[in-house]
Amino acid sequence: MASKPGIITDWPWKHLGSRFKYIVLAPWVVDSMYTALKMMISSTLRKEEGESGSRNNSRDDNTRMYLIILPFLLSRIIHAQIWTSYSRFRTAKAKNRIIDKPIEFEQVDRESNWDDNIIFMGVIFYSSYKWVLTAAKVNSPIPFWRTDGVVMTILLHMGPVEFLYYWFHRALHHHFLYSRYHSHHHSSIVTEPVTSVIHPFGEHVIYFLLFAIPILTVTFTGTASIVAVGGYIIYIDFMNYLGHCNFELVTISYVFNIFPFLKYLFYTPSFHSLHHTQFRTNYSLFMPIYDLIYGTMDTSSDELYETSLRRGDEQPEVVHLAHPTTLDSVYHFRLGLASLASSPYNPSTTSTKWYLMLVWPFTIMWTVLFGYTSSFVVERNRFKESVNLQTWVVPKYAYQYKLTSQRKKINALIEKAILEAEKAGVKVISLGLLNQASFCSLQFYLLDEELNKNGKVYLEKHPNLKIRIVDGSSLSVALLAYHIIQIIPHGTNQVIMRGKFTKLVYTIALILCQRGSQVVVTNMDEFEKLKLKLKTMMDKTSLTLDISSNLILSTTTSVHAHDQVWLVGDGFSNEDQTNAPAGTFFIPFSQIPPWIGNLKDVRKDCVYFNTPAMTVPSTIKNIHSCEDWLPRRVMSASRICGIIHALENWDSHECDSDSLLTPENVEKVWVASLRHGFRPSITPV
Repeated sequence: MASKPGIITDWPWKHLGSRFKYIVLAPWVVDSMYTALKMMISSTLRKEEGESGSRNNSRDDNTRMYLIILPFLLSRIIHAQIWTSYSRFRTAKAKNRIIDKPIEFEQVDRESNWDDNIIFMGVIFYSSYKWVLTAAKVNSPIPFWRTDGVVMTILLHMGPVEFLYYWFHRALHHHFLYSRYHSHHHSSIVTEPVTSVIHPFGEHVIYFLLFAIPILTVTFTGTASIVAVGGYIIYIDFMNYLGHCNFELVTISYVFNIFPFLKYLFYTPSFHSLHHTQFRTNYSLFMPIYDLIYGTMDTSSDELYETSLRRGDEQPEVVHLAHPTTLDSVYHFRLGLASLASSPYNPSTTSTKWYLMLVWPFTIMWTVLFGYTSSFVVERNRFKESVNLQTWVVPKYAYQYKLTSQRKKINALIEKAILEAEKAGVKVISLGLLNQASFCSLQFYLLDEELNKNGKVYLEKHPNLKIRIVDGSSLSVALLAYHIIQIIPHGTNQVIMRGKFTKLVYTIALILCQRGSQVVVTNMDEFEKLKLKLKTMMDKTSLTLDISSNLILSTTTSVHAHDQVWLVGDGFSNEDQTNAPAGTFFIPFSQIPPWIGNLKDVRKDCVYFNTPAMTVPSTIKNIHSCEDWLPRRVMSASRICGIIHALENWDSHECDSDSLLTPENVEKVWVASLRHGFRPSITPV
């Protein structure tokens, strides 16, 4: 919003919200389909009666043009998304990046209505078909190509459109109009492609009138063609998105040296980025020649362009290795849909979104393409301006981790990512989600065999690794202990454990028993195994406190029929959930919460918490997407633990499913994380 919003600032359909605003186009879409159907029936009847006529054929062709408006609008949405995803992919690696500043959630939210201009254009197109074409008496079909119309469109854009835009743009930078309108656009210092269309409604009306000059001219002069009209709109979108990328797309600088006049006819992202940082220079639309003529061209434009070309890939100190979960989760990544990436991921609601149903062919396409790609960078962050962080993604879905045929390939991908990070000089690589799992479950899939023993197989194969592999177990245990202490109701001193036991469970059980809490196990085999593990851990840590009385075997979970605390992991079933009493607190210790895509329904009379995670300090920049199902600016324990290892320069690995965590290690990483500004996140789901 502008600092002092003026009149005609909000879009007319703002009150409908982002979910229902497309209803504005519904009457037009229905009318176009009805008209096309009626014309089809009429054409069929004419053929049966043996009638023919150029006028009827003309009306048929125009009806087809009416029907093609919706696909054209959808193509504009896809065009914008391609630019956004590609731009985020390029800036994640930092190569040829122009402005080295972060993007935060505030900008993503402000630019979430980028598709309003497409809805507006749709209303204009539909109404134009009804009234403008009739007024112009266009009764012949619009051809695909007309040279005179295309030439006229080019000349009208280079002349009146660019000239008028330049002066209108300069007027918008007068303090009166700037504070009421244009400051909304300039709130984004670091631009993304969709930033180009983030303006108040009043501005868009003026822009439409400017861009309509060539279209209306060729229409009323009878020289219109599909290329002249459709191509012109595609050109505007292309140049708009290009100029608002934060990287240089054309990296061949000698092109401008050989043909110097081109830099006055086509602007570059560097040229326009200076307008967003300097404000009083580089006002031109797409052709810098008007800034040259009127003396407003920034003298550092060429220098910034050359500087951005020399910028290489950023050297990270910490890499977090993640992977998609469900098929739809690819749209939740930062490279996917910004509106989804900036919100916690929930498979049960995301998969029901209507637009994801429409793009199902693209979802399948990603599944196929992922079979031929290696790990890639999706996100770049910075901690205190000194430590560079990156998130890499292994292109495998959660269901593939359970397939025996995929296990070797997945391990090869993880190993390759570790070796690439080692070669690049990365200090620490943290294994997120199932990349560290020795057991996993999602959507009723269960994996009973070990994948990589929490990274142990990579250490055995490459014993001389300089990079440190971290699975985040120590910080996860610390957070689980903290959560239980904070959540456990007054008067309740028991914690019930359900699911497959891991080294996290053994350590948290030891810590709870030491503190006097009772750990309840409902399975004899699990009880005996836990008892043996605790004895081994006590022997290794030289503990003399007798904790055997705090470890309880119970065949029922109704010892206290209210306010129970359940520590749950993989293997936690619908039956377990059903048997829990009302008011139960479910705290997951698995990489993926059992209720994410696994349980049919969650109970409204119970409380569910996220996997161990912490809120990050403000010193971590460029966070504008959510990590899986976690809230904004909240990171998983494994991801944070990797950062802590790098900040503290610890030279030991933290992986291996067979190793036992000690309370001392847990306390050490807990204290370090708090010292660096991370805070526990215990918000219920």
